[in-house]
Amino acid sequence: MSFEITGKLVVKYNTVQRSESFKTREFVIEKTDDINGRVITNYIKFQSVQDRTTIVDRHNEGEMVKVYFNIKGTRWEKDGKVNYITNLDAWRMESMMQAQPGADRMPDYNTSQEAPSSGNSGDDLPF
Repeated sequence: MSFEITGKLVVKYNTVQRSESFKTREFVIEKTDDINGRVITNYIKFQSVQDRTTIVDRHNEGEMVKVYFNIKGTRWEKDGKVNYITNLDAWRMESMMQAQPGADRMPDYNTSQEAPSSGNSGDDLPF
């Protein structure tokens, strides 16, 4: 199952080579919600792995982005203790650039405008 979230990119970490064949990269987005007049800010850390570690390269800190991700969970046991780890595994990121004031917009072809009149009320055909 795939999820998506939109927020402001606040931190980009360097890629870490975990083993000879495995690398990861983490980044954080800031998500602010207004809940009944109270502003709640969450900082959500994602990880990307292998060839997906480059998805954050073309985005700048402070930019609004949409992150597509999967939730992955792992059971980890050491010295008789069991722990569960959850990762938000990002696989795609898009810029959410907002339209700038005065930017060109698509023309509205659905407006009704009358054709200009040539002043003759008869047949205007040249033949």
